[in-house]
Order: sequence, then C-alpha cells, then structure tokens
Amino acid sequence: MRLNPHTVPEPVAIQVGHNMKKTQRSIGLTPLDSLLVFVPIAIALRWLQADPLGVFITSCLAIVPLAGRMGKATEHLAARLGEGIGGFLNASFGNAAELIIAFFALRAGLHDVVKASITGSIIGNILLVLGLSMVAGGVRFPIQAFNRTAASMGASLLLLSAIGLVIPAIFHLFAAEAGTEVERGLSLEIAIVLFVTYGLSLVFSLRTHRHLYVGAAGEEINAGEAGGHWGRGRAIAVLVISSALVAVMAEILVHSVEHAARTLGMTEVFVGVILVAIIGNAAEHSTAVIVAMKGKMDLAINIAVGSSLQIALFVAPVLLFVSYAFGAPMDLVFTPFEVIAIVLAVLVVSRIADDGECNWMEGVHFWRSI
Repeated sequence: MRLNPHTVPEPVAIQVGHNMKKTQRSIGLTPLDSLLVFVPIAIALRWLQADPLGVFITSCLAIVPLAGRMGKATEHLAARLGEGIGGFLNASFGNAAELIIAFFALRAGLHDVVKASITGSIIGNILLVLGLSMVAGGVRFPIQAFNRTAASMGASLLLLSAIGLVIPAIFHLFAAEAGTEVERGLSLEIAIVLFVTYGLSLVFSLRTHRHLYVGAAGEEINAGEAGGHWGRGRAIAVLVISSALVAVMAEILVHSVEHAARTLGMTEVFVGVILVAIIGNAAEHSTAVIVAMKGKMDLAINIAVGSSLQIALFVAPVLLFVSYAFGAPMDLVFTPFEVIAIVLAVLVVSRIADDGECNWMEGVHFWRSI
C-alpha cells in the first residue's frame, strides 16, 4: 500500500518533523551550517579557475560557518570554566580564523589588507558587536550589570594599545623624512611592547586576579542548546578540522581578493576593514550577542573587548613578526581615518565601563559611533 505524501496523517507528519529537529539537535546542526555547502563549491571553482569574483564570494560564505563551528567547539570547551576564561577562549579561537586569513594575505604581500583587517576587527568588535550585544540583551533585561573593575581594566588596556598603534602614524605624519627603515624599526619596538603587555594581561586575568574574571564558576556559560555538551575529544576534533578548512578557504579568498575588489569597485582597505574583519570574527560576533540575550553581560564584554585586545596586543604584533620571516617587513603605520576611528571607539568603551551597568540605549550609542 502506497501513501500519498499529501495524505500523511497530521500526527505522523508532526512526529517526523519533531524527529528531524531532534536529530539536528543531537548532532549540533544550526541553520548557519547550511553554508558549509560552499566549502566544496569554493574548492571546485578554484580548481576550475573560475571567475575570481565567484571564488571570492563562495570562499567568504564558506568561512562563516567554519568560524561558527570553531566558536561552538570553543563554547563547549569553555563550559564550567567560568565567564572570564570562557570569554578568553571564545575571543582566542574566534580570532583564529582572522589570523589565518591575515597570514595568507601577508604571504601574498597584501599589507594594506592586513592592516585594514586589524583596525576593522578592533572597531567592529567594540562598536558593532558590543553595541549589538547591549541592544539584544537590553530588550530582555532593562539593566544589565557587569564587573566594573574587569571592564575598566579592559578599557584601560584598549586605550594603551590604541596609543601604541597611533604612535607610528603620528611619527609618519611629522617625521616621514626619517625614512621607511626608521618607521619599521619603531613599529617593531612597539610590537614587542604590545606583545609583552598581552602576556602580562594574561597573567593578571588568568592568574593573579582571576577572581575578577571567573564569574559563576561551574555554570554552563553557553554550551549551546544544540547537541548538549560535547566531549573534549569531539570539541578538539571540530577545532582542528575547522581550522584546517579555514586555512584552505583563506588561501582561496586571498588569491581572489584583488580581482574581486576591482570588480566590485572597492579598495583593498575597504575589503580588509569590512569584509575580512566581519568574516574572520563571525564566531564571537554571534556568541557575544547570544550570551547577552541570556543576561550574561560579563561574558559578552569579555568576548567583545577581549577580542579587540587580542587583535591589538597579540595578532598585530605576531603578524608583524611573521612579515619579517617572509622577507617583506610590515609596519604599523595606519591611515589617519583608521587612527581616529580606533581612538573614538576606545573612548566610547571607557565611558560605558565606568558605572558597571548598561542598557539598550547605550548599545545604540555604539552603533551611532560607527
């Protein structure tokens, strides 16, 4: 006996739909994972030497769910460690995708794209992600409190890192006649200072003053409703596989970025500031908003501000060090527009962190500053 699919009893149809959703949850699938189909498509287009614009678009779409997978695996590893360490892990692995993209761009000699992605990530995490988190959380919670001391420390470190990134630009503006070598030497010295500062900040937040960042230890901080808790082995496997695929997609993306920028009428700086920064930080963007909606503003701030700090204090110096290994030293001389944008963004964070609480309107202030 054959059944017409249009005549399947309603209870059976409901049960089938319920079972499908249950299966998706059990393996941790989300709607974003549908974009994983672009991974083989991007590889095929690159292999067939198709139109670079199509290769660029498909590789961008492929990186987004891969970054999301990395973020999800990190959330499960961070579960029960507290909001401070969880935020640190989310920010660290959330920046991994962007670091990989920047690495390949650096190897290709696209220094402007690399520097633009650095400033774009700092500004985007502060103004866009933190602002959206405050708005999303403020819709459900009129007032969201957070650890004032920890937030103020993050804001202070951001201000110091901004000063470090501004100095080479000021030197270039007023003493350009000193020559490129002097500017590169200054950038290298500043990179060393930033890197050491990052190491000391880890000692402060994870060792000597860990109590300011731990939050509710033992609480499930965002293990995600989809798929329950992952085991350590599964989470590590997902991280490794996703990172490898991101590396492949990054190489494909960088290979096509120049042609795509010309075709779309964009500058490489715009591509770095907007596209690369958003794509590379997709994981922590979504995570920060989700935890804010659950009332975990400490974790949202740790992710957004922590990610910006890691970009300024760790990613930027590391990329500069790597550029010397490639034989094409990069400097930290940013454009006046980038410098002004970073400073203003940091000042906004410092102002919001003063009172230890926020609401959705303060999140709107972040958006207005973009």
